[in-house]
Amino acid sequence: QVQLVESGGGLVQAGGSLRLSCAASGRTFSSSFMGWFRQAPGKESEFVAAISWRGSSTYYADSVKGRFTISRDNAKNTVDLQMNSLKPEDTAVYYCAATARQYGNWYSRAFYDYWGQGTQVTVSS
Repeated sequence: QVQLVESGGGLVQAGGSLRLSCAASGRTFSSSFMGWFRQAPGKESEFVAAISWRGSSTYYADSVKGRFTISRDNAKNTVDLQMNSLKPEDTAVYYCAATARQYGNWYSRAFYDYWGQGTQVTVSS
């Protein structure tokens, strides 16, 4: 069982940066594959980034590649999403997700078993 709590969202101007953090509790965190998803108003949930349990493999949506960086600290039970060069189209509620699976469709919501409550990111133009 893993519990997830996101933080770090807020309002930022286009071109600015934000760092989201996901704090996890539960003894299985260090072996969990972690991901970030987002959902904008009126749109479907969208994969953003994912990271393997050791942090050796990372994956990004094309829309954020080169601007966002996912990282994790298993000693602190945290997963961060550094977001640079933000655009108005990045505006969404961002969710942290976790799963004990190590192989599968990491870009699919169905791959993940645990979800945080979400944090709002708003990018003004």
